[in-house]
Amino acid sequence: MWGLWLCMIVIVLFGFVVFRGAPYVPSKRKEIAQAFTELYELDDDDLLVDIGSGDGIVLREASRHGARAVGYELNPLLVLISRFISRKDDKVHTYLADFWRIKLPAKTTVVYTFGESRDIARMAKKVADEANRLGRPLAFISFGFMVPGQEPLKKLGAYYLYQYTPLHIKKA
Repeated sequence: MWGLWLCMIVIVLFGFVVFRGAPYVPSKRKEIAQAFTELYELDDDDLLVDIGSGDGIVLREASRHGARAVGYELNPLLVLISRFISRKDDKVHTYLADFWRIKLPAKTTVVYTFGESRDIARMAKKVADEANRLGRPLAFISFGFMVPGQEPLKKLGAYYLYQYTPLHIKKA
Protein backbone atom coordinates (compact mmCIF):
# COMPACT_ATOMS: atom_id res chain seq x y z
CA MET A 1 0.00 0.00 0.00
CA TRP A 2 2.81 2.41 0.88
CA GLY A 3 4.48 1.61 -2.43
CA LEU A 4 1.34 2.68 -4.29
CA TRP A 5 1.22 5.98 -2.40
CA LEU A 6 4.92 6.59 -3.08
CA CYS A 7 4.42 5.92 -6.79
CA MET A 8 1.46 8.33 -6.88
CA ILE A 9 3.49 11.06 -5.16
CA VAL A 10 6.37 10.66 -7.63
CA ILE A 11 3.97 10.75 -10.59
CA VAL A 12 2.31 13.90 -9.26
CA LEU A 13 5.67 15.61 -8.59
CA PHE A 14 6.95 14.90 -12.11
CA GLY A 15 3.58 15.40 -13.78
CA PHE A 16 2.65 18.84 -12.49
CA VAL A 17 5.88 20.36 -13.80
CA VAL A 18 4.80 19.68 -17.38
CA PHE A 19 2.11 22.35 -16.98
CA ARG A 20 4.71 25.00 -15.98
CA GLY A 21 7.75 23.97 -18.02
CA ALA A 22 9.65 21.20 -19.73
CA PRO A 23 9.56 17.62 -18.43
CA TYR A 24 12.62 16.19 -16.71
CA VAL A 25 15.03 14.71 -19.24
CA PRO A 26 18.51 13.74 -17.98
CA SER A 27 21.36 15.57 -19.73
CA LYS A 28 24.55 13.95 -20.95
CA ARG A 29 27.66 15.14 -19.11
CA LYS A 30 29.90 14.77 -22.19
CA GLU A 31 27.66 17.01 -24.31
CA ILE A 32 27.39 19.61 -21.55
CA ALA A 33 31.17 19.66 -21.08
CA GLN A 34 31.61 20.16 -24.81
CA ALA A 35 29.10 23.03 -24.80
CA PHE A 36 30.95 24.69 -21.90
CA THR A 37 34.25 24.57 -23.80
CA GLU A 38 33.31 24.97 -27.47
CA LEU A 39 30.06 26.94 -27.41
CA TYR A 40 30.51 29.18 -24.38
CA GLU A 41 33.76 28.80 -22.47
CA LEU A 42 32.88 28.94 -18.79
CA ASP A 43 35.47 30.14 -16.29
CA ASP A 44 35.88 31.44 -12.73
CA ASP A 45 34.25 34.78 -13.60
CA ASP A 46 30.95 33.19 -14.64
CA LEU A 47 27.75 32.64 -12.72
CA LEU A 48 25.54 30.22 -14.62
CA VAL A 49 21.81 30.01 -13.92
CA ASP A 50 20.07 26.81 -15.00
CA ILE A 51 16.33 27.13 -15.61
CA GLY A 52 14.75 23.82 -14.69
CA SER A 53 17.93 22.39 -13.23
CA GLY A 54 16.60 18.87 -12.70
CA ASP A 55 19.14 16.66 -10.94
CA GLY A 56 21.82 19.38 -11.14
CA ILE A 57 24.15 17.79 -13.70
CA VAL A 58 24.50 21.08 -15.63
CA LEU A 59 25.28 22.90 -12.38
CA ARG A 60 27.96 20.41 -11.41
CA GLU A 61 29.53 20.51 -14.87
CA ALA A 62 29.57 24.32 -14.76
CA SER A 63 31.35 24.10 -11.42
CA ARG A 64 33.94 21.72 -12.92
CA HIS A 65 34.66 24.45 -15.46
CA GLY A 66 35.24 26.97 -12.65
CA ALA A 67 31.90 28.76 -12.70
CA ARG A 68 29.51 29.28 -9.83
CA ALA A 69 26.10 27.78 -10.61
CA VAL A 70 22.53 28.39 -9.44
CA GLY A 71 19.62 26.16 -10.42
CA TYR A 72 15.91 26.82 -10.23
CA GLU A 73 13.67 23.74 -10.27
CA LEU A 74 9.93 23.24 -9.74
CA ASN A 75 10.06 19.60 -8.71
CA PRO A 76 10.86 19.29 -4.99
CA LEU A 77 12.13 15.73 -5.40
CA LEU A 78 14.67 16.83 -8.04
CA VAL A 79 15.74 19.74 -5.83
CA LEU A 80 16.48 17.28 -3.03
CA ILE A 81 18.39 14.97 -5.39
CA SER A 82 20.41 17.88 -6.80
CA ARG A 83 21.22 19.21 -3.34
CA PHE A 84 22.26 15.77 -2.12
CA ILE A 85 24.52 15.00 -5.09
CA SER A 86 26.03 18.52 -5.01
CA ARG A 87 26.32 18.81 -1.22
CA LYS A 88 30.13 18.98 -1.20
CA ASP A 89 30.36 21.60 -3.95
CA ASP A 90 30.09 25.11 -2.46
CA LYS A 91 29.82 26.66 -5.96
CA VAL A 92 26.50 24.90 -6.66
CA HIS A 93 23.13 26.00 -5.26
CA THR A 94 19.70 24.65 -6.14
CA TYR A 95 16.42 26.34 -5.25
CA LEU A 96 12.81 25.24 -5.35
CA ALA A 97 11.54 28.16 -7.39
CA ASP A 98 9.59 29.18 -10.47
CA PHE A 99 11.83 30.94 -13.01
CA TRP A 100 8.97 33.19 -14.09
CA ARG A 101 8.74 34.62 -10.55
CA ILE A 102 12.41 35.24 -9.74
CA LYS A 103 15.02 37.83 -10.59
CA LEU A 104 18.39 36.54 -11.73
CA PRO A 105 21.26 36.94 -9.26
CA ALA A 106 23.18 40.20 -9.76
CA LYS A 107 26.34 38.47 -10.97
CA THR A 108 24.69 36.20 -13.54
CA THR A 109 26.65 35.97 -16.81
CA VAL A 110 25.00 33.03 -18.56
CA VAL A 111 21.57 31.40 -18.48
CA TYR A 112 21.12 27.77 -19.54
CA THR A 113 17.89 25.99 -20.35
CA PHE A 114 16.46 22.84 -21.76
CA GLY A 115 13.21 24.57 -22.46
CA GLU A 116 10.51 23.60 -24.84
CA SER A 117 9.01 25.07 -27.96
CA ARG A 118 6.01 26.65 -26.24
CA ASP A 119 8.17 28.62 -23.76
CA ILE A 120 11.52 29.30 -25.48
CA ALA A 121 10.54 32.73 -26.89
CA ARG A 122 9.16 33.77 -23.49
CA MET A 123 12.36 32.56 -21.77
CA ALA A 124 14.51 34.53 -24.20
CA LYS A 125 12.42 37.66 -23.53
CA LYS A 126 12.82 37.19 -19.78
CA VAL A 127 16.61 36.84 -20.19
CA ALA A 128 16.68 39.99 -22.36
CA ASP A 129 14.62 41.85 -19.73
CA GLU A 130 17.01 40.65 -17.02
CA ALA A 131 20.00 41.87 -19.08
CA ASN A 132 18.34 45.30 -19.14
CA ARG A 133 17.63 45.16 -15.39
CA LEU A 134 21.18 44.05 -14.57
CA GLY A 135 22.70 46.55 -17.01
CA ARG A 136 25.02 44.13 -18.77
CA PRO A 137 25.00 41.44 -21.45
CA LEU A 138 23.80 37.92 -20.69
CA ALA A 139 24.62 34.81 -22.68
CA PHE A 140 21.69 32.44 -23.19
CA ILE A 141 22.28 28.76 -24.00
CA SER A 142 19.26 26.82 -25.18
CA PHE A 143 19.43 23.05 -25.51
CA GLY A 144 17.08 21.58 -28.08
CA PHE A 145 15.21 24.66 -29.24
CA MET A 146 16.08 27.75 -31.25
CA VAL A 147 14.55 31.09 -30.27
CA PRO A 148 11.99 31.85 -32.99
CA GLY A 149 12.98 34.76 -35.24
CA GLN A 150 16.52 35.02 -33.83
CA GLU A 151 19.75 33.74 -35.29
CA PRO A 152 22.06 32.15 -32.70
CA LEU A 153 25.62 33.47 -32.33
CA LYS A 154 26.86 29.87 -32.36
CA LYS A 155 25.43 26.40 -32.68
CA LEU A 156 26.89 23.12 -31.43
CA GLY A 157 24.75 20.05 -32.05
CA ALA A 158 21.45 20.74 -30.30
CA TYR A 159 22.88 23.71 -28.32
CA TYR A 160 22.22 27.30 -29.38
CA LEU A 161 24.03 30.35 -28.00
CA TYR A 162 22.42 33.80 -27.95
CA GLN A 163 23.53 37.04 -26.35
CA TYR A 164 21.21 39.69 -24.97
CA THR A 165 22.66 43.15 -24.57
CA PRO A 166 20.97 45.88 -22.51
CA LEU A 167 19.28 48.59 -24.53
CA HIS A 168 21.49 51.37 -23.11
CA ILE A 169 24.62 49.53 -24.32
CA LYS A 170 23.19 48.92 -27.82
CA LYS A 171 22.57 52.65 -28.29
CA ALA A 172 26.05 53.68 -27.16
